[in-house]
Amino acid sequence: MNIRLHKLAERASQVLSTSLPHVPSPCVSVCVMHPQTGQCEGCLRTLQEIGEWSRLHDAGKRQVWQRIQMRVQSLVGG
Repeated sequence: MNIRLHKLAERASQVLSTSLPHVPSPCVSVCVMHPQTGQCEGCLRTLQEIGEWSRLHDAGKRQVWQRIQMRVQSLVGG
């Protein structure tokens, strides 16, 4: 697993294992959209997920983190 995906997977696990009231953004300031997947190369969110982030409640943000976690697993074959 490359370092970027490893860090993203670790962060997703941390966020999803807590119930703190503030769910941090997955943004890592690598804002490049992959032309085939439609996902950000840095955080694996879609444009829709990025655009909606600031309006989501914590539960919705955790759902985004769950999708990110599944995307990482899909990319690394796990």
